Amino acid sequence: MSISYDENKLKYYLEKLLTISSPTGYTNNIMKYIKEELTNLNAKFTETNKGALIVTIEGDDSSYQRTFSAHVDTLGAMVKEIKSNGALCLIPVGGYMMTSIDGENCVVETLEGKSYTGTVQTIKPSVHISGDEARDLKRIPENMEVILDERVSSKSETEALGINIGDFICLDTRTTFTEKGYIKSRYLDDKASVAVLLHAIELMIKNNIKPLYTTNFFISTYEEVGHGAKAAIPENTKEFIAVDMGAPGPGQNSSEYAVCICAKDSSGPYDYDLRKTLVNVCKKNNIEYKLDIYPFYGSDASAALGAGWDVRAALIGPGVFASHAYERTHFDALMATLDLIIKYSMFK
Repeated sequence: MSISYDENKLKYYLEKLLTISSPTGYTNNIMKYIKEELTNLNAKFTETNKGALIVTIEGDDSSYQRTFSAHVDTLGAMVKEIKSNGALCLIPVGGYMMTSIDGENCVVETLEGKSYTGTVQTIKPSVHISGDEARDLKRIPENMEVILDERVSSKSETEALGINIGDFICLDTRTTFTEKGYIKSRYLDDKASVAVLLHAIELMIKNNIKPLYTTNFFISTYEEVGHGAKAAIPENTKEFIAVDMGAPGPGQNSSEYAVCICAKDSSGPYDYDLRKTLVNVCKKNNIEYKLDIYPFYGSDASAALGAGWDVRAALIGPGVFASHAYERTHFDALMATLDLIIKYSMFK
């Protein structure tokens, strides 16, 4: 069967996902959008107690099921304290370098639904005032703060805005699509893969593709804090494939132009036979791929294994440069990942 992939539709999904803030714990808005898209596609889906979505495409065999996952939750921060000068102390959500958010614009979202813009700064942001002390200041949460774009100079004035401890701080993604196919943005981990899954679901429904095995698409909401796929995986899942990101960089084999297949991460090796099968599907269909190992990485697949699920697990995804910072990938990597998912779904 010949299937035409639509790069413009893939871009549409990704662009929309990147405009909706979704740090872990604050994913209701983006999941509402995804449910709207799935409803428009007449996709069959269920929602878990933790807010994850599971889309099911019925196959010839429902006793043996495959589940692909991608996570929509991202890095971010929360208000830890309101300082005496009206600025906000922050605490990170997820693991990233504080240097990567120094000087970044942000939005504070309150429990009452109010939004306030601001900027993440160090407590000594000006070299004209602090000189080398500003340059040498260690970028750790204790030395960072959010300066609100409001006329506040005291704790009480900030509190009067309705800002409180635990409010979410959403960082500007600075999303850019270049003419040569590059995508630069925060949170390509893992919204690039979510966009790929949405287009895969669309293609399978519109082309009446019936996979050999019933295939599930699990959109998780707590991956960045380690328990996204620890529960609620479809019961008959035998193969669980996390679609996350590859990590190109010094000493790595991954590429921004290919689907990356992980042999091992911090949780240990992934399933040998499943990895071999995915590689063979790439070879047979001329899909650009790279094998790699990520020493400081965990995925929804490793979370599922750690929770005791008896599944064969794998990890694939588009190569994303500068992960957990200002990231970059290329549409070639997204299309290769999409191609592997579609071709593998028809593989026995």
